[in-house]
Amino acid sequence: MKFKNLVLALAVSITAFTFVGCDDEEDPMQPVPSNSSTMVIHASPDAPGVDILVDNTVAGTNLTYLQNTPYLTLPSGTRNIKVNVTGTSTTVIEGNINFAKDKSYSIFAVDSVANIEPLVLEDNLAAPASGKVHVRFIHLSPDAPAVDITLADGTVVFGNVAFKGSTAFTPLDGGNYNLQVRLAGTATVVLDLGSVTLPTGKILTVYARGFVAGIGAQALGASVIENN
Repeated sequence: MKFKNLVLALAVSITAFTFVGCDDEEDPMQPVPSNSSTMVIHASPDAPGVDILVDNTVAGTNLTYLQNTPYLTLPSGTRNIKVNVTGTSTTVIEGNINFAKDKSYSIFAVDSVANIEPLVLEDNLAAPASGKVHVRFIHLSPDAPAVDITLADGTVVFGNVAFKGSTAFTPLDGGNYNLQVRLAGTATVVLDLGSVTLPTGKILTVYARGFVAGIGAQALGASVIENN
């Protein structure tokens, strides 16, 4: 009986020691890192190439007019964003931007180089329904008045968008469209975009850019970004 009691006592002691040991070895709960993502787009018609810095770390180099980065993953929270003239420490845009957890953003460098500034938009990247494409329009031509985006027959797709204005991502049927840019509320066509293909399942940003009186690469035009 004494031997059995001794074995039982040892078993209880070992069990107690094991539980205490586990508690001592457990790491404190570590917070799960949270991320956001952002794309940077160079849409300033007369600005030089630029480098992108996030918290003073280079995230993209020599981004030129009409180019964009892919979505860059970065820790959520307030991040310092700098846009420097390529290869220099000359900062043309700087700002502290709050990036919410699990959200995606687009940062456009906009306006003429003398007035260059950031335009920050949150991107809704929810998948389109079957047969649909999600499209938004952004007006980034510094000297152009408010415009409508219409079909060739005058049907308004996006109406009365002024400089630095944007629409929400809007579901449209996938397919080919003959699109025009018209002075808001009128039949005056300022830019004929011709046949534009909007592929099913895609999320797209269409933006007007350039100067009304610009020539060559700086002429008034439109560009398309695939957000997915």
